[in-house]
Amino acid sequence: MTKPVVVYGASGYTGRLICEYLREYHVPFVAAGRDEGRLKSSMESNVAGIETADYEVVACDGSPEALADLLSGASVVCNTVGPFSQLGPAVVEAALAAGVHYLDTTGEQDWLITCDEQYGSAYAEKGLLLAPGVAQMYTTGEIAAEVALERPGLDTLDIAVFWGGSPTVASTLTILVNAALAGAFYLEQNQYQPWDPEAGLYQLAIPGQHELALALPWGGTSHPVWYKRDPRVANCKVLGGVFNKPLMLGVPQIVAAAVEATKDMGPEEKYAALTATASQVMSQMPPRENPRLNKSMDSVHASGPLGRAHVVIHGNQNYKQTGALQAYAAYALLQQPPKRVGFASGCQAFGHRELLGVLRSFGLVSEPVVTVEG
Repeated sequence: MTKPVVVYGASGYTGRLICEYLREYHVPFVAAGRDEGRLKSSMESNVAGIETADYEVVACDGSPEALADLLSGASVVCNTVGPFSQLGPAVVEAALAAGVHYLDTTGEQDWLITCDEQYGSAYAEKGLLLAPGVAQMYTTGEIAAEVALERPGLDTLDIAVFWGGSPTVASTLTILVNAALAGAFYLEQNQYQPWDPEAGLYQLAIPGQHELALALPWGGTSHPVWYKRDPRVANCKVLGGVFNKPLMLGVPQIVAAAVEATKDMGPEEKYAALTATASQVMSQMPPRENPRLNKSMDSVHASGPLGRAHVVIHGNQNYKQTGALQAYAAYALLQQPPKRVGFASGCQAFGHRELLGVLRSFGLVSEPVVTVEG
């Protein structure tokens, strides 16, 4: 019998954690990816409690035919295989054809816009959910924004997302590909406006520390896309970064050098060169997260003509937050339809209070700190 959930890219850092939390929810799953041997060893060596999970390992080369076979009979796919702008369309199209709900962990703004504009209506017509970007770096900040928006009359979101830890191999490549091949946008009066690519690092005063933190638009993030069609929100800007200042100081130089070195290349040559650069920057899996070291902070200032609210969510273990959010989303979709079909964010599909409860139940975030003025 086919398992109801497929984790595509299960041997990667995030994929393993999704499998771990699917086990906690007692959801049977297929651990899928290119290399069967790597998948098998990854499950057995890196997924806590895997011996009590109901799962099978399936190799898939990523071709349309293989993806069709992989998703046949499934209900949900959790896709962690990026860069999504390159590799996502094949999975989204296969899921749509198979009648499967689609979740992924992307941070690529251009891919979100593609999902919204090219695939959203087709998914909605089939009653299916298309939810890219269900991940700590986007969804936890979205939860904070939604808590702020519980107060009516606030139409502007100023969001800061910070985390402690190293980017994975895949997310390093995603950062470089996004910077070299796509722009970054914020939302101003419901229209996308480009961030200045030459602006460099921004200094932010973030809650919980005296020292200014360093941030970047980080590809624009998911939030401006999610809120573009939300009548409550007209403006949305997001900056993000890691708490590690030396690492942040190095990011613009690495990105600028990669963009400059590949500017005259064709798309395939450029992608190959960016892949090589990414592997030099980050060539191995980060260690399993330590909650004392790997902290997260999501801060949202929401404002309107006559009111303000500030919401802060402190948390830990960013990648575990992603694993828990993905697993809960899949678990929920097996039991009832989402709150919204077609293109939707995690909060739009499942409810921000519900997702906050999930993260709280696993000890991954603290209760939001809410300050309201006016």
